[in-house]
Parts: sequence; structure tokens; C-alpha cells
Amino acid sequence: MSQENHMISASKTFATPLDLYRSISQVWSGDTSSPTDAWSPSNPAQNHCSITSLVVQDYFGGEILTTKTSGGTHFYNLIDGKKWDLTARQFAEPVPYDDTPSSRDAALADTSEQKYVLLTTRLKQCTQISEVSS
Repeated sequence: MSQENHMISASKTFATPLDLYRSISQVWSGDTSSPTDAWSPSNPAQNHCSITSLVVQDYFGGEILTTKTSGGTHFYNLIDGKKWDLTARQFAEPVPYDDTPSSRDAALADTSEQKYVLLTTRLKQCTQISEVSS
């Protein structure tokens, strides 16, 4: 899966990764977390780092990075020299970023193609509803 095949024009939907966060955080759920159902509505970002890093790269390009945490490997993004970690709130303590280069394949291996399709479909539906109600 090359990044170029998945790049979506950010200007069409989200101006910044923060705008993306506002929508994607509404569609995270137990069936999109990795592992499945290792999730809680009180901590919606929990176990969504790999799948979210893929979606961030879809919209904004950049690199996927990883770091080791007490819970295992954590995925996040580097866009135009700036770190973006849309799932950092899942942790009780600060993330010890070591900026290890990663890839779409590694992030997808941490989740699944089915979860990725489910999350991106829900995100598109959420943004279409927002555009209609605006």
C-alpha cells in the first residue's frame, strides 16, 4: 500500500490534522480499535493509534512514526516537520517519543484492512452529514 495511492486532498475536507481529529474522534469505536473491543467511550482514542496514523497520512501525507510505550508500539505522524499524535490522549503519562520511522504496512499490520475501511467509511459519512447540516 503506497502512500501516494491513498493521499486525499486535505483542503477538500480538513484544513489541519486538528480538524480531522474533531471528526475522527466521533467515529472511533470498539470495532475499530486494535485489538477489537479494547476500547472505552471514556477513552475514545484508546487503541486507535495505528489506524489513525493511516488516516492522517491519507489526508496530509508525511511520515508514520512509532515509539515504544508501556502498552507497546505507538503510531503517530510527522507532517512538514511537525509531530501530530491524534491519539496521545489515550495515555495517562506523556508519550516518550523516539520518532522511529515506520510505514503504512506496519501500521496496517497492527490493525486490519477491514477496520481501516470501516473507520474511513464512517469518517466520510460523518463529514458528509456535517457538510449537509452546515
